Amino acid sequence: MRLATYNVEWFANLFDDDGALIDDRTWSGRRDVTRTEQIAALGTVFQALDADGVMIIEAPDTSRSRSGIKALETFSKALGLRARKAVLGFTNDTQQEIAFLYDPDVLSVEHDPQGEESGRKGGRDAPRFDSVFRLDLDVDATEDLITFSKPPLELAVTTKNGAKLRLIGAHLKSKAPHGARNEKAVMRISIANRRKQLAQCIWLRARVEQHLSQGESLIVLGDFNDGPGLDEYEKLFGRSGVEIVLGQDAEPDMQLVDPHAQTALSQRIGARVATSRFYVAHEKRYLNALLDYIMLSQDLAAKQPHWHIWHPFDDPACWRNADLREALLTASDHFPVTLEIEL
Repeated sequence: MRLATYNVEWFANLFDDDGALIDDRTWSGRRDVTRTEQIAALGTVFQALDADGVMIIEAPDTSRSRSGIKALETFSKALGLRARKAVLGFTNDTQQEIAFLYDPDVLSVEHDPQGEESGRKGGRDAPRFDSVFRLDLDVDATEDLITFSKPPLELAVTTKNGAKLRLIGAHLKSKAPHGARNEKAVMRISIANRRKQLAQCIWLRARVEQHLSQGESLIVLGDFNDGPGLDEYEKLFGRSGVEIVLGQDAEPDMQLVDPHAQTALSQRIGARVATSRFYVAHEKRYLNALLDYIMLSQDLAAKQPHWHIWHPFDDPACWRNADLREALLTASDHFPVTLEIEL
């Protein structure tokens, strides 16, 4: 079985309010990329992935006038994909949903959120992800109220062979200091954003521990906007959000496994794997970063699965296929990560 996580930059811009593809020469949300070019590139990438299920980060939005599910299923039909049925969880107002596109002949999937609804006052015991989490972020004896701008997508999955899985798709808050106008503002906003990002990771980790303590097979996948050693503010808090979700300080059977995260944790200096590529205008160069992960519970990791990052410059097969190489660069600023596993 092949599962994937893929952050598609401004996927929503490719659809009208009826969920139909806008296949024209107008600009997409991608820098210097038209809608026609991005649609064609995404078609090439998704067809090459040929995944049984894809956790799509920044999926088309859902509102009173728009349906992300209809948009994704229209996209799948237009491209003739096996993964042709979509499911969303709690919607948000960011135009960037978390959705799962899957092959219904292989998988049965149900949105199955866990935890109690907390109300505005919040809860301390890992409430439902569309609720409010109470946590003291800055050791001032006053609890902060934490929310997800994009609540993680919790799925109960059954394979055609009867294997049962829990999947959690996540898109955690960016730590970038958007809106900062000077160095002091950069520091203030960066620290506040990292504090909130870590709080979201603590909340997600609490849910992970609930599933692992019940002996459930679990996969956590998506864009964490974080990684070991990614910025200087990590030293202030002692660890990255990725380390928190993995459970680096937990007993072995309560830890999650992702080899790319493990590589980054063990090697602070030197060559690194990456899942994304961004243009830094003021430096006139591209920045590569490891942001996307597929984390497995120990029982699944024991099945000797294979992880793969579809980076066009790091993977020889992607590089040799010129059409796929160009499509990966055109489709998004992130590259897919896939997992091959026997289930």
